[in-house]
Amino acid sequence: MTEFVIMGILPDIASSLQITIPEAGHLVSAYALGVVVGAPLLIGFTGSKPPKNILLLLMCLFTVFNTLSAFAPNYELLFLSRFFSGMPHGAFFGVGAVVAGRLADKGKEARSVSLMFAGLTIANLIGVPLGTFIGHHISWRITFMIVGVIGLLTTTSIKLWMPALTVTNTKGLMSELKFFKRLDAWLIVLVIAIGTGGFFSWYSYIAPLLTEVAGFDDDSIMYILVLAGMGMVVGNFIGGRLADRFSPLYTSAALLFAMVLSLTTVYFVSSNQILTLIFTFMTGAIAFAMLSPLQMLMIKTAKGAEMLAASVSQASFNIGNALGAFLGGLPIAAGLGYNSPEWVGASMAFGGVLVAIVLMFHSRQKKEQVAELQPA
Repeated sequence: MTEFVIMGILPDIASSLQITIPEAGHLVSAYALGVVVGAPLLIGFTGSKPPKNILLLLMCLFTVFNTLSAFAPNYELLFLSRFFSGMPHGAFFGVGAVVAGRLADKGKEARSVSLMFAGLTIANLIGVPLGTFIGHHISWRITFMIVGVIGLLTTTSIKLWMPALTVTNTKGLMSELKFFKRLDAWLIVLVIAIGTGGFFSWYSYIAPLLTEVAGFDDDSIMYILVLAGMGMVVGNFIGGRLADRFSPLYTSAALLFAMVLSLTTVYFVSSNQILTLIFTFMTGAIAFAMLSPLQMLMIKTAKGAEMLAASVSQASFNIGNALGAFLGGLPIAAGLGYNSPEWVGASMAFGGVLVAIVLMFHSRQKKEQVAELQPA
């Protein structure tokens, strides 16, 4: 909720703090930067602790800095509080994904991870529209207070109900960092950052696409975003089941290719309201179906460094967020129209498919080399 709701309340923040909309937009970047920096850094310092203790610490940090955001008296302090609010984000989802996988029955790990990621989809379905409404009609500060209360409830829930799992990383940070000497680690980072950036090229500019191209009025946007959120909920659970049934890598590649087709179709049908609504649901579903397979792909590749790797995958999602929004805005700035980011998005998603194919060949080559070393 805190990551996405700020996009809907930027004008309210800008007006309240007497800054421009572009300056307020830097608050979105501040959070994403916090995720990218905080994910590996916090896991590096806490990875040797029990998972429950790590999650409690991360959620406490999240709660404190989101609450401070509600009381920030000026732009500079709000920027800093947004940055520090983002720092626990990637590490929390990284550790949470590993914990969800460990708590699951054998063969249902990705399904369990998708259940955890359902929080993201519910936030987009309910939290973001509600927070945007409150920000518009009452105060954006109340929106951040609500996020702080949710953080407090989450901290309490982890304390009361999460099982105390044993520590898996007993070799220390230096041992975990060896993961980044491997080519497949960086290929997965590229798949996530480039591939999911395609979704953000579309989603970052969905409001002007709906109003200027499809012809919807401004009051309809909130309801259409709820439709996109419904797609995300459905896609998230489908993705978890697909990744359990098939290989996470093959599932991710197939979904990225589906994203290419969906975004290309959006470009051609964006002037038709009915088809726009259908593909708003479809694109949201495909995008969030990728979450669990990509996360499981990273976890399964990083034996012995699962929490660090899973947190880095969250940082990669946010790199995709920043890349997609920036690159998607370039054709609009060049005067090509509000549906032009779909070509950028489709190209990025296709780039993710190509990197996934390279990863497939690399993984196959590694398996063949291991087989050759095995005694007859």
